[in-house]
Amino acid sequence: MRTTTAWALLLGIAALVSAWSEVNQQAVDDVASGKLKEAKASWWGFDAIDATACLQAALDSGVPKLTVDNVGQPWVVEPIQLASNQEILFEKGVEIAAKQGAFLGGNDSLFSARNKENITIRGYGATWRMHRDDYAAPPYKKAEWRHSLQLMSSTNVQVFGLHLLESGGDGVYLGTGKQWVTNKDIVLKDLICDRQYRQGISVITAENLLIENVVMRDTAGTAPQAGIDFEPNHPEERLVNVTMRNCVSENNGSWGYVLYLPPLSAATEPVSLRFENCKAIGNTGGSFGLVTDNTVDEAVKGTMEVVNCQFEGSKGPGILVTNNPPTGIRTRFENCTVSECNTGSPAAGPIVLGNRAGADQDTGGVEFRDCVVLDSLKRAPMSFLDMVGGLKASEVTGNLILEQDGQRTDVKLTEEVLKEWMPVLALKSFPKYDLATASFVPVAPNADPSRYAMPALGLRTVANAVLYAAGGETVRLAVRQVQVGKYAGTVMPVVVTGPEGAEVAEVEAPFEGDTTVEFTAPTTGLYRVKATPAANQMRFVTSSHPLSLSAGKQSVHFISATGEVFLYVPKGTTEFGIRVSGEGLGEGVKAALCDPAGTVVEEKDNIAQTYVLSATLDAPSPGEIWSLRLARPSGMAMEDFYVTPLGVPPLLAPSKEAVLKPE
Repeated sequence: MRTTTAWALLLGIAALVSAWSEVNQQAVDDVASGKLKEAKASWWGFDAIDATACLQAALDSGVPKLTVDNVGQPWVVEPIQLASNQEILFEKGVEIAAKQGAFLGGNDSLFSARNKENITIRGYGATWRMHRDDYAAPPYKKAEWRHSLQLMSSTNVQVFGLHLLESGGDGVYLGTGKQWVTNKDIVLKDLICDRQYRQGISVITAENLLIENVVMRDTAGTAPQAGIDFEPNHPEERLVNVTMRNCVSENNGSWGYVLYLPPLSAATEPVSLRFENCKAIGNTGGSFGLVTDNTVDEAVKGTMEVVNCQFEGSKGPGILVTNNPPTGIRTRFENCTVSECNTGSPAAGPIVLGNRAGADQDTGGVEFRDCVVLDSLKRAPMSFLDMVGGLKASEVTGNLILEQDGQRTDVKLTEEVLKEWMPVLALKSFPKYDLATASFVPVAPNADPSRYAMPALGLRTVANAVLYAAGGETVRLAVRQVQVGKYAGTVMPVVVTGPEGAEVAEVEAPFEGDTTVEFTAPTTGLYRVKATPAANQMRFVTSSHPLSLSAGKQSVHFISATGEVFLYVPKGTTEFGIRVSGEGLGEGVKAALCDPAGTVVEEKDNIAQTYVLSATLDAPSPGEIWSLRLARPSGMAMEDFYVTPLGVPPLLAPSKEAVLKPE
């Protein structure tokens, strides 16, 4: 019995020693004096319960070369800040584990370098582990920025060999720590970004970036859920001299490789990107996608090369190019293979070009050189999704090698071939109605205010509305921000400008709550309301005054909205239309245009591309209220869709009483 007790005591002492190591003060002092240029992190102690202070002190010591040694159990830490001018070696078998119950801040990352320089991290055989599933439930607030490693406005950073596991955001995030200061001279090599919550890697801004031999797999949790996402936030940010080489993006919840560049503009430093010998395998979304803005002022310029890459087995397109005009990013796909892609949209091709609502230029500037398309479905290898109408693929050149049923055919991309594969979607045109030059009044200024609200109509990205008020009246407007999927929430800006263009109210609406916007109208007329829910959605819950959604500058972007909206057809109108479009690949809407008596004049189900519901009147309109009924499509999912009235005031009201009419 005494022997057993003694052994238990010895084991307990051993466990205590293992769980806590004292500081090696002499070694620490030698580092501080500059005598030692290399050090081990355990010299600053080790605590198996929480080693944050130990590891942070080691990093803050200024030692040029630091080894994080394998102490036989994980280094459990809270957020750690990296230091400049330091090489860090994580020994084989080392595990850095995020402390469970910590990382409550939405931006708490495992390791961060903000405005730092000259950092080298080597971690072959080492793991950085976070706890993705924990962050999706209370007490954690919804967020998508709990990254494994974030580099913010940093220079000359090299990261090798790490296994980055289950962050609450991205495996690696390259963003800004100082406004408009980009990351420069960055190398990410031999990494595994495994089961991240938002992306394997996110690149917001970078110059001279090399990503080599990196695996990005099994991303799932919150959109975009890509292997890698290049997504700047502002025109002042950049993607210059970026190379990905020998990388694999597989089994992610959305895209393998995606470049979402609408925030860049023609004034942005031209982008330059190269992808070589990369693979996308089995991604739920598409394999490789490029999205830009489309107008002359907004489309970013530059070059992109995609060479010897393989895109396999994605539910979405193998290659997608959307909104990029021929004057934008000149892109070349060379010796690439697209194999059994876009299986989720059999009506579209494995390669898809297209545009988005608001585009005014053709999409193109793309060259294909000896790219192979393997497809078991009988369809054209390339299709065009026109969300505007009348636009087409332009300056698409080169050749494709089509492989089907054991036969290979080399097809030159001539104008005739492109027209056969991607015919132009011809839509009836109507004269533009200019809101800026017209004056409006309500048809029912004294109606019950409940008739002015639209709490069931979800709006996304940017919500534009107008309301009418007389000078001196108090206006009250309640807005609500609602989460979409698992997108993280932020405050939503709401700005109101008066008839003369001056701002009269501005608030920041919190996430998932109702916010009241209140002001006294300085003059009589239309007040413009702009809310920006971005990836989430918003709703106008109540309004004291007649309120209409506005498609004056851009289409009304609805999300999963059903019901009836109303519009005014001015006196003398003989024909008009309503342009409706879904998301093109699997998301649509059913819409019906109804006359003043409620009779359906035209109805269209499963609108995925653009369709114009039109009305030709037997006699000029006396001035009357028509409506648009929105319903779920019968043959596809319903989420995002867009609506624009044509040839009449581009305003949509929630009721007849809320309609505004020209004076």
